[in-house]
Amino acid sequence: MTPQPAQQVKIITADPSAIGLFGLAIVTLVASSQKLGITSGYSFVIPWAVFLGAFAQLFACIQDAKHNNTFGMTAFGAYAFFWLGVASSWLIKLGVFGPELAGTVDGRQLGFAFLGYLIFTLFMTIGAIETNKVLLIIFILIDFLFLGLMLDAFGVMPEVFHKLAAYAELGIALFSFYGSGAAVLNTHFGRVFLPIGKPFGIFKEN
Repeated sequence: MTPQPAQQVKIITADPSAIGLFGLAIVTLVASSQKLGITSGYSFVIPWAVFLGAFAQLFACIQDAKHNNTFGMTAFGAYAFFWLGVASSWLIKLGVFGPELAGTVDGRQLGFAFLGYLIFTLFMTIGAIETNKVLLIIFILIDFLFLGLMLDAFGVMPEVFHKLAAYAELGIALFSFYGSGAAVLNTHFGRVFLPIGKPFGIFKEN
């Protein structure tokens, strides 16, 4: 009996970056409105942090893993868990988990978390140089966001660095909306409808 040649089946999945960037855009838009003093409180920020900031980006993370996209998987996954952590911190501060936890809140612990994410994002910013210019701008703004959040949490010129974080977060929202729209429309039309800028080609050839 003649052996049959092995067949390879290729499963094609859609680019998840659009939904991931959309989730990032929505949560940073809502959160920045609170930091800028346009809105107040955390009650209506938390749902968007969980469902858009966390779940939408976690979905994009899982899909990027199927694409063998280590950069996208790591970025979306790390920031998804960031928003889960932040939402949980807000719930603790609001007393949802009891007065004992709320009464022992030390904001400097968040400062160390923000420091860790700043270090992580600096590495990811280097990687973003070889993705596209819109994504690079988003990562640079995330660097400034974590710098502002960290120094604000540590009590270093809190008014200045709180504002830095707020405006950086608003910038992240705007560029993420553009990146999400570009990912959808460029694929949908099969051409560059919204330019996102080519990689710089510094660390690898395009």
